[in-house]
Amino acid sequence: MCNQNMDELIDRLDEQGEFTGKTILKSAAHRHGVFHPTVHIWFYTKSGEVLIQQRGKSKDTHPLLWDVSVAGHIGAGEEIYKAAIREVEEEIGLNIAKEDLIKIGVFKSSQYHGKDLIDNEFHHTFICDLKVPFRTLKKQDSEVEALTMIPLIKFAEEVWGLANTAKYVPHSTEYYKTIIKSIKEQL
Repeated sequence: MCNQNMDELIDRLDEQGEFTGKTILKSAAHRHGVFHPTVHIWFYTKSGEVLIQQRGKSKDTHPLLWDVSVAGHIGAGEEIYKAAIREVEEEIGLNIAKEDLIKIGVFKSSQYHGKDLIDNEFHHTFICDLKVPFRTLKKQDSEVEALTMIPLIKFAEEVWGLANTAKYVPHSTEYYKTIIKSIKEQL
């Protein structure tokens, strides 16, 4: 079940990712499999590394698996870029501007975790150049177990080559390919 103190109102989407004009509590959306929007922000360095986050051990889904640098739900009526900027600040203590974010797509994701947890999301996905030293990042202890930098080549081998998939949240191969290609284009 969702952590009730983390419950928030979010927008309902239809199965094509279009806004319905209705809102729902995040816990209810997860309980009933209602589509809703999220943000994913992948940080990379010009030297070819990617910032990955180990999900907190008390997370409802995929605890302790490695995932996107920063991710979160978009609040009801919240502008997508504002949500991305807010989540980056909350999860890794970094202030960025809208101009820092490069949107690379919206990905439909359906993950069934049990009859009371069906995660149907549209991930508004961005990449962003990490312009500060890794050691200056401050992880949000309640959400994030650990942060680490991984060479893009190794990351690609592990998620795309499916060499070490048990380590990562099971996003689609197409999703991971898009992330890797988009970062490569920036290097």
